[in-house]
Amino acid sequence: MSLTNLCGPNKPLKHEAFDGQEFEGLKRSGQARLRDAQNTTLSLESRFDLAYNAAHAFSLAGLRWCGYRASNRYIVFQVLPDTLNLGPSIWRVLAKCHEVRNLAEYEGHLSIDERLVLDLISACELVHEKVNELNTDRPN
Repeated sequence: MSLTNLCGPNKPLKHEAFDGQEFEGLKRSGQARLRDAQNTTLSLESRFDLAYNAAHAFSLAGLRWCGYRASNRYIVFQVLPDTLNLGPSIWRVLAKCHEVRNLAEYEGHLSIDERLVLDLISACELVHEKVNELNTDRPN
């Protein structure tokens, strides 16, 4: 999938210049949430929410590093093969968690177990590693 092909009217991405401060802010936000999600004294629900939002922040950082902004939350996971060179095994976990998150947010139904939370945290850690390989001073 080409990111450029996803840009335009009624499409999920738009070109937007990279902003190093925004990139670093997204990384810091993701790191704090990931650290807290790994705290096993918290409820599964809290850990899920923290890990999901950490994964989103890291994924969005990768997209922003590439010079794009998303019009919806889900697309940042779908384009991980293009933004951070992560395969389907990662974005499928994140897509599943996005569905779970939406059911909780919009229908009040949160159905999670420890396996899902652990898979989410593992996927988030891999996204985090890839984002950490990117430089704040993005080459043009």
